[in-house]
Amino acid sequence: MESTLPPDRSSGFPFRAIMGVFKLRIGVVITFTALAGLSVSAGPSLSLVQLITLTLAVLVSSASAGAFNQYYEHDLDPLMSRTRNRPFATGEVQHGPIWLVVIFGLMGISVAAAWIALNVWAALFTFLGAFFYAIVYTVWLKRRTWLNIVFGGLAGSWAVLAGATAADPHLGAVPLSLAFVLFLWTPPHFWSLAIAYRDDYAAAGVPMLPVVVGDKRAAQTIFASTLVLVAASFLPLAFGLGAIYFAGAAAGGFLFIQKAWRLARNTNRETAMSCFHASLAQLTLVLTAAIIDARF
Repeated sequence: MESTLPPDRSSGFPFRAIMGVFKLRIGVVITFTALAGLSVSAGPSLSLVQLITLTLAVLVSSASAGAFNQYYEHDLDPLMSRTRNRPFATGEVQHGPIWLVVIFGLMGISVAAAWIALNVWAALFTFLGAFFYAIVYTVWLKRRTWLNIVFGGLAGSWAVLAGATAADPHLGAVPLSLAFVLFLWTPPHFWSLAIAYRDDYAAAGVPMLPVVVGDKRAAQTIFASTLVLVAASFLPLAFGLGAIYFAGAAAGGFLFIQKAWRLARNTNRETAMSCFHASLAQLTLVLTAAIIDARF
């Protein structure tokens, strides 16, 4: 069979482009959420082999979902400035059915590894994280409804639960509340980016919230969603997390609310990107504080 991965003229093999297919930066964030879920679980500590397996299973399953997203959207990506340089869009990596074998093979291996080394619940939640991003978000919802990222964003929540159940199949209140925080975090995070790239989404016919209701109403929705998110981020305090977590949630929440308020008052690309970056800082502070508070 002729290879579907053409050689890179500059290096002989398109290694960097292939790595770009898998959206590894997103995979690292998803893996971090799983490790946070593990940290706040009441279960026993994992062995080194189990910890490595959990990390790689979540990372590889997330990467396979990211690759499927690019594979499926190879027709949309060239229409958007943010995505036009992705490997399938440029043709640097050829779009072909062999990629489906690779993608679903990696996903199957990661889920099986979680099942064998951990337990069926960790495997199930690892699978659901990839499934919701690849199928629920990418295939079923993204081109049909502005609610796409609301339900597709559950990928991060499932990752938290994968980490928590790796240590204890009986989910406690803290990991469940942290998973709820991740569910609420994704919409204002992504809608901020969608405002910055609204013209892209409009050109591609993707009904992101700013395309459907306009930038101003979308910004107001982001601000309201951020308030709900920040309020919910204090829920883990009621179930056992303490002062360190409070400090992280408070600092991150203040920053995100401040940037969301500025976006609502002055809606433009600059304030949208500032809000987007603040959302990443807020999530990092919440997850890091949860890990430190629970473990140290």
